[in-house]
Amino acid sequence: MPGGDAELSETHEEAVLSRVAARAAQGDAAALDELIESLDRSRTVHRMVGSMLLDQHAVDDVSQEVLISIIGSIGQYRGVGKVSSWVHPIVKRRVADHLRKQRDSTALDEAALPAQRISSMVASRAAIRTAVAQLPEKYQAPLILRDLEQLPVAEIAARLDLPEGTVKAQISRGRAKLEKILGVVD
Repeated sequence: MPGGDAELSETHEEAVLSRVAARAAQGDAAALDELIESLDRSRTVHRMVGSMLLDQHAVDDVSQEVLISIIGSIGQYRGVGKVSSWVHPIVKRRVADHLRKQRDSTALDEAALPAQRISSMVASRAAIRTAVAQLPEKYQAPLILRDLEQLPVAEIAARLDLPEGTVKAQISRGRAKLEKILGVVD
């Protein structure tokens, strides 16, 4: 059967990784080094972070932060399930931290950030599409037009036949709701 060997190999690798992580959790420094090297070499963490961020430089930086966090929290690994399942929440927290820092350091002047809030800060395009579809309808069009199509607020207001203040409020509220859906805000 096609792919059978790959699936078997992946399952074997995950089992080996779980044993190494369990030894690392018990204080085995060599096992911890092996775990971190394996996660780095396989680019597992990098792929996870890359599925949540668009900026490649940020992906590299956050991936390193995740590996550091794994070192600091390996004692909490209980050996239940896949190592990647244990790593995933760590990835989400580091991505959220990165996005929060970026958001906090970016001026909130609409003219200064044409679409940075979503196009360069938030998760993958597929996650964005799914999350936008979950928003109340009144927030969907303003967000899509502003953050994805990068139209000015005045043009969005004209297209939607709404006052500019209403459009700005819908964009702001929509972004906040979108961040919650994507798990960016605690």
